[in-house]
Amino acid sequence: MRALARLAPPLLLTTALVWSTALPAGAAAPPPKAPEAVGWGGAVATVDADATAAGIQVLREGGNAVDAAVAAAATLGVTEPYSSGIGGGGYFVYYDHATGRVHTIDGRETAGRSADAGLFLEDGKPLAFADAVTSGLSVGVPGTPATWDAALRAWGTRSLARNLAPAQRIADEGFVVDETFRGQTADNQARFKDFPATAKLYLPGGKPPEVGSVLRNPDLAATYRLLAKDGVKAFYQGPLAQDVVNTLQHPPVDPASGRNARPGRIDTADLAAYRVREQAPTHVAHGDYDVYSMAPSSSGGTTVGEALNILEDGGDVSGYSATQYYHHFLEASRIAFADRNRWVGDPAAVDVPTRQLLSERYAASRACLISPDRALTSPLAPGDPRHPADCADTGQAVAEPYEGPNTTHLTVADRWGNVVSYTLTIEQTGGSGITVPGRGFLLNNELTDFDFAPLAAGVPDPNLPGPGKRPRSSMSPTVVLRDGEPVLATGSPGGATIITTTLQVLLGRLDRGLSLEQAIAAPRASQRNTAATQAEPGFLALPERTGLEALGHAFAAVAEIGAATGVERLPDGRWVAAAEPVRRGGGSAAVVKPAR
Repeated sequence: MRALARLAPPLLLTTALVWSTALPAGAAAPPPKAPEAVGWGGAVATVDADATAAGIQVLREGGNAVDAAVAAAATLGVTEPYSSGIGGGGYFVYYDHATGRVHTIDGRETAGRSADAGLFLEDGKPLAFADAVTSGLSVGVPGTPATWDAALRAWGTRSLARNLAPAQRIADEGFVVDETFRGQTADNQARFKDFPATAKLYLPGGKPPEVGSVLRNPDLAATYRLLAKDGVKAFYQGPLAQDVVNTLQHPPVDPASGRNARPGRIDTADLAAYRVREQAPTHVAHGDYDVYSMAPSSSGGTTVGEALNILEDGGDVSGYSATQYYHHFLEASRIAFADRNRWVGDPAAVDVPTRQLLSERYAASRACLISPDRALTSPLAPGDPRHPADCADTGQAVAEPYEGPNTTHLTVADRWGNVVSYTLTIEQTGGSGITVPGRGFLLNNELTDFDFAPLAAGVPDPNLPGPGKRPRSSMSPTVVLRDGEPVLATGSPGGATIITTTLQVLLGRLDRGLSLEQAIAAPRASQRNTAATQAEPGFLALPERTGLEALGHAFAAVAEIGAATGVERLPDGRWVAAAEPVRRGGGSAAVVKPAR
């Protein structure tokens, strides 16, 4: 394996984005937001200041990275409820410094036992996506509570009750509404208003909450108290489980709204049967680095890993001109997505060639498609990872399915060198739009990540619905080691753009000499085997755009792509925590003991 240049020292920035807002009398001020922090004792980076503060509190009290990750995630369920919460699922990657091993938990939502390939068909035709999303039909069995339980039992040092305490307090006392929260509420107002429990919680007075107001969620605080007292079994069995099932089977719609919210098919036996999967991570070597991520049911680890292998086979990324770097990044993404859409699904239900997709031989057979002089044309046909042949394909291209830009990601490190990279979601921003009455949390719409019908006639589709099946995800929580020691961890929300965002952050930090904060802040583009590459305004303003268009690349403007966070270990033992300076209103990075 050719070795790349070793990781350049980071260019640490001292600028900080501070978030503040006017507060009602007597309300606690929110913690400040900063996109970067450097220091000792551990680090936390999330999209939200309260969640980051909760994680830091746990680390200061002696908890480890797993404890802090659960505390931060539970807080995000309060303050970022449209992207995460106990009504959803996710993927948890943990590096254990004592053993040098990376572990993963697949906490993806599942379809019910009665689901089949026709789950989203009516009269033989696929439902409109909007009709499927805002319904009980879209709700999968949540995996987030079981993920927290499994992670704490395996690697945590504190009880679930102690780790839920910061989130429970914030749910009781309230958090300050910012522009991002108000904007997301306004975007969902048309459907939130049709569900009385959702409207009561998130549309006070019938409209989105004002910026600077304090939003409380006492029902969620009570739900957290129940889980703290009885454990997560209370979510999957008993009255709470019955409330979840009643809600999705009989969506509580305002009769005056006229909305047809289709009932779901999940029952209490489906909830009781839910189990997380503790499984091996994906792994690829990238120069001096070992890159670990999520294996299927997520496509994140295989697709990021395949793209890294393709780029490494093609040459030294650090030596490319800026135009050629972006060209090769986009082409490797295009090829990897062609393979992802054809081959990756839930390995418990379909035969996924994970090992072959990540093999160096297969990467070489796909890398030869890239020319420095011209861009490939999409949709590009997939290759055959089980029988790789140079520059060959299997015939028919498979289109990209729709995946909404949502979800959240957090990264945590502790004083002992343990690291967590955790991506969690309720799918669409606002999930199904359906709040469980009296329980304070939204239900996911994760089953709409299945393909409603085969993407190409006559081509097997690994991501159709099925009994107990997990829908394919793009979540890519990633941990990077060198010589068995942690280098960095990162990940992002953003639907299918999670993959390209994570890839771009890794390349920026490991190959292009950017600091972690710079790699996260850099303008983004996302090529997913489509005719036009989605690109942010900052990317479209780059001088390299002209050269890329001369090579045949076409671009479609989007407001923003992803909202990454990360942590990095410096040679002197300090941690860097990094988050977005602008996207989603800016993220929040903090360390236990800041450097002076």
